[in-house]
Amino acid sequence: MTKLYFYLDEPGAEIWQPAFEAAMPGVDYRPYPHWGSPDEGPAYLFAWEPEPGLVAKYPNIKAIFSLGAGVDHLTRDPDLPTDIPIIRMSDDGLKEGMAEFVLMTVLMHHRYMPRMIASQQKREWRRLFPPLASEVRVGILGYGALGKVSAAALKPLGYQVAAWSRSEKEPEHGVEHFTGTEEFEAFLARTDILVGLLPSTPETTNLLNKDTMSLMPKYASIINVGRGTLINLGDMVDLLDDGHLSAATLDVFVKEPLDQESPLWDHPKVIITPHIASITRPKSAAEYVARNIERIEKGLQPENLLDRYRGY
Repeated sequence: MTKLYFYLDEPGAEIWQPAFEAAMPGVDYRPYPHWGSPDEGPAYLFAWEPEPGLVAKYPNIKAIFSLGAGVDHLTRDPDLPTDIPIIRMSDDGLKEGMAEFVLMTVLMHHRYMPRMIASQQKREWRRLFPPLASEVRVGILGYGALGKVSAAALKPLGYQVAAWSRSEKEPEHGVEHFTGTEEFEAFLARTDILVGLLPSTPETTNLLNKDTMSLMPKYASIINVGRGTLINLGDMVDLLDDGHLSAATLDVFVKEPLDQESPLWDHPKVIITPHIASITRPKSAAEYVARNIERIEKGLQPENLLDRYRGY
């Protein structure tokens, strides 16, 4: 019988048990703090933001499944054992949700919705005339599973889609690929709407700063749905205020919830969403976990296994 530890310190966590029982008949499902003793045999962990040091107390954990796409909530634990495999979430529900959100926000930026919302607040009748989608250059910063489904959602509308990634990707119809630091500046220079989907690593922290964001065309805009560490927000606000950037939609922040005192709440060029670009759906996530536990038990590598050296 498969033993599954579960950790989610949020209201509504009880919805997960029936999803796992449907996907894994006979599963020994144990929500925290009812994990029992680590001497009771091997277990798998499905978690979001477990208490620091908790995992180290359970050496029987064979692998950890992150409840969300990010894994920094796990890796920032200084006591996390380095030999436990970590599997990143990439179920169909998560990917579909991200594709929907990216499509929605790109359309909003393309059609000047942030500016029209600001005009509405001032009761200004301000008519704006956007270009055609085929004239708008969208750049996806980070081209993993979520970047790929986002590009697939954008291509049918005719956007000029490009993607930047650390490692080289296979050629793809309808997506121009940029790779590595040597092509990063060229990627930014051709991007009117940038979609941030990079993980949080030392290399990506403050990657978008005054110098790099200034390389984007005047009136470019930014959508960040990856990790809050990607952008130096003070530099971004300066570029919004001086008119170089036209708008920003921010779904992720270094500290969440965003501080009530943050000036971003009232900035006329910023739209804030509370880390909801894409959420993990119990049914598809439980099926994803079940499938990968089966792979592990057969001696196969699970899907989306974290490379701790690269950080993703």
